Parts: sequence; C-alpha cells; structure tokens
Amino acid sequence: MVRKTKEEASETRSLLLDTAERVFNENGVSRTSLNEIAEAAGLTRGAIYWHFKNKADLFDAMMERVILPMEEMVGRSGDESTDNPLAYVRACAINVLVRTATDEQLQRVFEICCHKCEYVGDMLPMRERQLECRNTCLSQIEEGIRHAVDKGQLPSTVNPRRASIGMHALIDGLIANWVLDPGYFALEKEAEAMIDIYLAGLGAKPMKSGKSATAITRSTPATKRVAGTG
Repeated sequence: MVRKTKEEASETRSLLLDTAERVFNENGVSRTSLNEIAEAAGLTRGAIYWHFKNKADLFDAMMERVILPMEEMVGRSGDESTDNPLAYVRACAINVLVRTATDEQLQRVFEICCHKCEYVGDMLPMRERQLECRNTCLSQIEEGIRHAVDKGQLPSTVNPRRASIGMHALIDGLIANWVLDPGYFALEKEAEAMIDIYLAGLGAKPMKSGKSATAITRSTPATKRVAGTG
C-alpha cells in the first residue's frame, strides 16, 4: 500500500509538471495561476501544494528534470583524467543542440525559459537559480578548455574563461533563436558545423593589427556598401 501511494504521488507530480509545461507554453508563466494548472490537470489546488511550495518551486522542478541530465554530462568535461577534453567539450555542446532540436519536451521548456517567463516578483528567485546554473556551466566548460590548452589541443594564447563565455553565448543564442523560430535554420543538421566553426576560431592566430574589430568593420568597403554610404 505504501509503495502504491508513493507511485501515485510520483505520477501526480509528473502530471502536474507535464501540465505546467503545456499551460506555461500556451499562456506564459506570469499569466498562469496554480489554480489553472490544477484545473488543466484535473486535480485540486491542494494537490499542487502537496508537491510544490509555490509557482516558482513548480517552475524550478520543471526546469530541473530536463536540465540536470545535461549539467551532469557537461560536468564531466572538466575531469582532468579525460584523455581528450576538447572532444568532450565539443560532444557536450553538440549534444545540447541536437537534443533541443529533437526533444519536444526540451523545446517547450527552453521556449518557456527564454521567451515566456518574466523573472520578477515571485519568479525573481528563479533568476538567481538561472544565473547559478549558468555560472556552474561556464566553470565546467572553462575547466574543459583549460585542460585542452594544457594538453596542447588549443593554443596557449586561448583564455579559457573568455572561450567558455563565448561558447556558452553561442549555444544559448542558437537555442533562444531556434525555439523562437524553428524555421530560421536546421538546428540538428547545423549543430556540429556551428560548434566546429567556433572551436576552429579558438585555434586561429590572434590579429596582429592594433585596430579593434569595430574599427576594421567600419573601414571595410563592403560594410560601407551595405550601409549605403559608399
């Protein structure tokens, strides 16, 4: 009987999370109440409070069940015993993009997180949680890149912190833009090439010119033609 009760509780919790994903995605987080989620799930408001303290707690649980498996994988990229750290960092980055393109649940959660949630009021603690996840991910990627530099897979001129910020921004930007408009580009097909372009850039020699990238861009004829000034 106890086992059955635990199984039922687990099923109810999963139902609430599944329903929250759907309703958040349809209406946005701020415009969705716990009552609406309970009604959509065919349950009472009390059932929600049995499993979750508030909407922020429910949102956090919804995020964790799709994010944690990826966080665990990325975490191993910083393992010093990894023989090929750069290949592992590459595989992790590609895996996140391909999973996003092929996993409908992940797509819903990322769309909610990127475009349908305001991190204010009751959801403000979730902003801190998101920043914590980001910083953890950055540190893990940074360690992987640092080990790649130590093993000679990347030039010693590569700054692991800057490189990790760049890679995270690339992945985050690709996901945010793709879930907003899946027709923008073929994420699953292009994931490997996009990550490889970035990693190839880390292996490129630094610019010898003293000009900044902004100054060079402004001085090129092509840019002038596009701007209509040439």
